[in-house]
Amino acid sequence: MTRLPSPPLLEALGLEVRFPVRRGLFGRVRGYVHAVDGVSLSVGAGETVALVGETGSGKSTLGRALVRLVEPAAGRILFEGEDLLALRGEALRRRRRDFQIVFQDPYASLNPRMRVVDLVAEPLVIHRWKDRAARRERAAELLTQVGLEPGALESYPHAFSGGQRQRIALARALALEPKFLVLDEPVSALDVSVQAQIVNLLSDLQERMGLAYLFIAHSLQVVAHLAHRTAVMYLGRVVEEGPTEALFARPLHPYTQALLAAVPDVAPGAGLPRPLPGEPPSPLAPPPGCRFAPRCPRAEEECRLRSPLLEERGGGRKVACWKAEGSGA
Repeated sequence: MTRLPSPPLLEALGLEVRFPVRRGLFGRVRGYVHAVDGVSLSVGAGETVALVGETGSGKSTLGRALVRLVEPAAGRILFEGEDLLALRGEALRRRRRDFQIVFQDPYASLNPRMRVVDLVAEPLVIHRWKDRAARRERAAELLTQVGLEPGALESYPHAFSGGQRQRIALARALALEPKFLVLDEPVSALDVSVQAQIVNLLSDLQERMGLAYLFIAHSLQVVAHLAHRTAVMYLGRVVEEGPTEALFARPLHPYTQALLAAVPDVAPGAGLPRPLPGEPPSPLAPPPGCRFAPRCPRAEEECRLRSPLLEERGGGRKVACWKAEGSGA
């Protein structure tokens, strides 16, 4: 899926998120989990950027940091050129109209004690949008946009399937007409057939409303269908980034190659997927040098001593690897 470059709507610069690890009677800090470690990433208006990687790579933490649900320890987040980390109180609340998040589990993200009309209209109440009648009308309109009947307004979440609940969560996220959505694995808890429906809905909403997405996912098949660009995270860092079609056709980083090799291929005569060997190191004590080196078949002494930077390779490609394909190493 190709797309012409556009100016960044959102840009993260050197973003770091660390969580303290405490122990003992007095809860003394014994170290920090480096969940996001110096990540720079941009999303253009109307663009979908996918974020992929193994569980624990920092994808969800990065997504939550971008919408200020997790406070970064360092770095900057620019939204339309404005530094989000400099905003506080009312200024931050007003800016939140422009970006929202949809969580992975629609069974947990919707309050079971609230009717659909109250769930969808909740952002409108928080931002003091018009009166109750107007908010109800807006909620009905939003349900229609995501493919549900307005008659669902009086029902409770337990009356709906997982896919329908995720549509309700999407309707709530769209209530204030945001420009940017973080989609934190929005289809991974759904059946495969329902996944396709939600992915098609996301594509349609993007086309009609000009939305930008950060799409966090495990499923590389879904990413190939939806994303304009893909960034690959490993142990808190982006190790490769580029146009999705080019990255999938010719991955440069050994980790990206391993991820793609682990995807099952149902084509006749296709070989078995090759699981990625080993386990990621602890983010509490990441190894020196390249963090993928302990699992990398190409790793040499340089890889274990020096940490590679994410560097341009042409054609919108970036990779952080001393032994990447095309590096001449």
